[in-house]
Amino acid sequence: MRNSSRGAVDPFIVMDVMEAARQAEDAGRHIIHMEVGQPGTPAPAAARDALSRAMQGDALGYTVAMGLPALRTRIAQLYGNWYDVDLDPARVIVTPGSSGGFILAFTALFDAGNRIALGAPGYPSYRQIMRSLDLVPVEIQTRPEARFQLEPSDLSGIDYNGMMVASPANPTGTMLDKPALAALIEAAQAKGAAFLSDEIYHGVEYERKAVSALQISDDVCVINSFSKYFSMTGWRCGWLVMPEANMRQVERLAQNMFICAPHAAQVTALAAMDADEELEANMAVYRENRRLMIEGLPQAGFDRIAPPDGAFYVYADISHLTDDSRAFARDILDEAGVAVTPGLDFDPERGGGTIRVSYARSTADIVEGLERLRRFMQTRGHSV
Repeated sequence: MRNSSRGAVDPFIVMDVMEAARQAEDAGRHIIHMEVGQPGTPAPAAARDALSRAMQGDALGYTVAMGLPALRTRIAQLYGNWYDVDLDPARVIVTPGSSGGFILAFTALFDAGNRIALGAPGYPSYRQIMRSLDLVPVEIQTRPEARFQLEPSDLSGIDYNGMMVASPANPTGTMLDKPALAALIEAAQAKGAAFLSDEIYHGVEYERKAVSALQISDDVCVINSFSKYFSMTGWRCGWLVMPEANMRQVERLAQNMFICAPHAAQVTALAAMDADEELEANMAVYRENRRLMIEGLPQAGFDRIAPPDGAFYVYADISHLTDDSRAFARDILDEAGVAVTPGLDFDPERGGGTIRVSYARSTADIVEGLERLRRFMQTRGHSV
């Protein structure tokens, strides 16, 4: 049977790394997972207990396409608690993970052939989902001096119908402050372009709080998820916040594309939002892991790094060591038993000289992984 040209997207390299790590584990090796942006903790205990109770008396059938009303209300409440934003729950739609949110937002806001400005390095699935929808990702090389975030000057002379940013960003963990985010929103709106803000790593911050696009404008699309801060990656539950005028279109698309987000995941997510003590305990682990990474990576020989503002990644410049990050990452896996992600996933142009190292797992894993990386670099004469 024939394949569509729309489906001819690049692989998500980190998933290939995960598969190689799985094969190594099946062969009996102990692998330290620093490749995937996945918390090592499960959904909060109170959330799992809530689902267990629901399973005893609820068929957990379809919900309405927009999501459980109680969950939409609780998500709106989060914006008041975190950002002092008064958000109408009617502007919230619960999605099958942030990935489902991307598909809904891109389909609702753009026509085939529309161009969306993105900063590189960036999350690779943005451009692949766009291409599968016959949209044109316009990747813009961001500057290290700007901590790899888009600036309005980057967009001069560029034709675009939409702009997408992430703060905290994947793979760098860098954040936009309020003036910088406001300048980008203003630039997009002055051009009549849609503005999309990926806020999936909000809550996972260190020295300062992340800024939501909703603190600046109502005429934006915000994508978020329960995967990261709420430790619910495999549950596939996220949300969109859209302008009121776009909601009926998004609802019709959701009805036809997904029917609804998984009911069980929505029940779990609702309870997870009030599991403050457990979530803060997870953050204490990330803070310690971040400290270990900032100290330990340079000691291992990966000294071209910048401390992340949020998320749980360090993006390391290894261009002085290799121009083939994929082969370098494979060597680390084969020789050190540590899985890391080649930068090619995030930046096809410059990513041959970078890797992303995740510190989302247990502190014991981070300590062991750093020691293995130190020994690996030592065998190559690069450790310090």
